[in-house]
Amino acid sequence: MGTIVLLTLTGLGLAALYFLVASGLALVFGLADVLNFAHGLFLGVGAYATWWAAGNLPGAGPDGLGFVLAAAFGVVAGAVVAMLVELVMIRPLYSRTIEQVLVTVGLSLAGVALLQATWGADPRPFPRPEWTRGVTEILGAKVPNSGLLLILAAVVVLGGLLAFLRWTRYGLIIRAGVENREMVTALGIDVRKAFTLVFAIGGAAAALAGALGGIYFGSVSPGQGGSLLIFAFIVVVIGGMGSVVGAAYAAVAVGLLQQFVNYYGTSGAGDICVVALLAVVLLLRPQGIAGKVATA
Repeated sequence: MGTIVLLTLTGLGLAALYFLVASGLALVFGLADVLNFAHGLFLGVGAYATWWAAGNLPGAGPDGLGFVLAAAFGVVAGAVVAMLVELVMIRPLYSRTIEQVLVTVGLSLAGVALLQATWGADPRPFPRPEWTRGVTEILGAKVPNSGLLLILAAVVVLGGLLAFLRWTRYGLIIRAGVENREMVTALGIDVRKAFTLVFAIGGAAAALAGALGGIYFGSVSPGQGGSLLIFAFIVVVIGGMGSVVGAAYAAVAVGLLQQFVNYYGTSGAGDICVVALLAVVLLLRPQGIAGKVATA
């Protein structure tokens, strides 16, 4: 029983990390129709900005409110970089899909190279708050607190995104833009501002994933965002392109499947099963769990 509880909660912790990255991808694709392969860069910026702030920003530190300040600095840094990327590199390329892919892939590679040139290619120990180093006993299982923190953060982000999309003016514009971007533009609403806002929100969520992922893994490295981005894309496709709720469902499925199969099977078998799940979903329900069937 204890093993099942431990695997379930650690799997949910991994799912929470995937969701934090995938939620921004889902929003950006749903509204702006952009496959942003540079999304992992926002995660890396958030992770390194948090790591830097914990040791250099006045008032910040590795524990308590100091770490909250450091993480907030990382989230803001990720949001600002995402806004700049949208304004400078993505906005001129809307409706030019191939150029978007080339630019974002190139930016992703350049971003990793820049992080390596600035802080080196080797992983650096991440400043983890003391509480996150411990465990909490739940139903006989000793669950790492870092995983519980990720689950809490993902629930808060999911609730915040749904509340924003449902009850704010820009949230309504974003939802309407996802349904019919041309109609929203015809009504005189500047959808471009919503594009920039969505990129900022996605960058902030990815940066938060970078900060909390540093706690989860215990270190930060330039290529960390790229490896997580692969699973985030899988989550987005399984959940349904553009659906935040679908991304949450898919993240839970992927995280639990990966954790249980890796434990009871051979090492790496979980990753194979995740890819197999992706193939099954694409064959049986191409629009994803919460996606809508395309109409002619």
